[in-house]
Amino acid sequence: MTATVEVEPAVRAAQPWAYPLILGATGVALGVSGAPAPLYGIYQREWHFSTLTTTVVFAVYAVAALGAVLVSGRISDVVGRKPVLVGAFVTMLVGLGVFLLADNVAMLLLARALHGIAVGSTVVAGAAALLDLRPRDGGRTGRLSVVAFNLGMAVAILGSAAMAQYLPHPLRTPYLGITVLCLVIAAGIAMMREPHTARAAGRVTIAKPAVPPEIRADFWFAALGVMAAWSVLGVLLSLYPSLASARTGIHNLVFGGAVVASTSVTTALAQLLAARVPARRSAIAGDIGLAVTLLLTVPALNSHSPAIVLGTGVLLGIPFGFAFGGSLRHLSEVVPPHRRGETMSAYYLLAYSAMAAPTVLAGWAATRWGIGVVFPWFVLGVSLSCLAAAALGLRRR
Repeated sequence: MTATVEVEPAVRAAQPWAYPLILGATGVALGVSGAPAPLYGIYQREWHFSTLTTTVVFAVYAVAALGAVLVSGRISDVVGRKPVLVGAFVTMLVGLGVFLLADNVAMLLLARALHGIAVGSTVVAGAAALLDLRPRDGGRTGRLSVVAFNLGMAVAILGSAAMAQYLPHPLRTPYLGITVLCLVIAAGIAMMREPHTARAAGRVTIAKPAVPPEIRADFWFAALGVMAAWSVLGVLLSLYPSLASARTGIHNLVFGGAVVASTSVTTALAQLLAARVPARRSAIAGDIGLAVTLLLTVPALNSHSPAIVLGTGVLLGIPFGFAFGGSLRHLSEVVPPHRRGETMSAYYLLAYSAMAAPTVLAGWAATRWGIGVVFPWFVLGVSLSCLAAAALGLRRR
């Protein structure tokens, strides 16, 4: 049994701004993860590398984030939330510095790996810190975190695209803007009191993924849903902006950024609405809706209409929000409390794998047959996965 060590004689009152600061920190972290999305096309043109390289650069982030997710929770239990958050933002700033100096693919890989570590650590330690600050308000905190994640990503992607499009040095200026914001957040965290006053004693260990036999069917229902959703997210952030620009003939970076950002915004709104729907029902409806909406992206791209492509991006966020939010809530409801760590490790292991592996596979196939040929097959495969998750949920019901 884990021992608990009190590090203070009494729980100190947290500063009133600490809660919104940590929400803002998680939003900024997710924004940093999405900021390069509108710039991949520029890197690819100017540095003359393939679509496969683009997807590998993206996948490195997912692998690094997974590693951080598996260890940062336990580290924050032992040493506190604040040191982990400060370390995460220092790592984030170092990664931004690498992006600013990058002149080859190896530096892009390093920058994305650093940002994966930083974002994974921020999300886990930030979620724990928010619960430390308001332990009786977990449901509301979860909803606000989702909004912060998606709005942070939307603002960062649009801001990055606008700075790259209209300001000098498109592969430098967006990172300078984000660096200033990260410095402000890091300074706030440095002034924040430690929210975790009772720290766990013991060694820092990696959470070992495992699934309790009694919830195996529920786990796979939730896991298939999040795997399908996150595989869409991987391609959406790495390849879709360039594909949308090519099909519509609009090569303004703001348009490509808006296609992705619109999905993030409607995802945030959908997850707020989904919170009022029973988790299983939300996940099933989201899985079915995601399958249908994904199929609509193919004729939308073939229409060559910017309005239709953008509108489909808006629609895509609605079932995405229901599927991801419902799947996560359903698993949280059925997992035994004493098996939560290992079960969530297995869940996120599959989620990040689904973000990385199909994206790299799509990038490899695009180098042989072109992304325009590969994309419909990718959509079909993910749509079938969504329907399989829905069928499993209906059967279990």
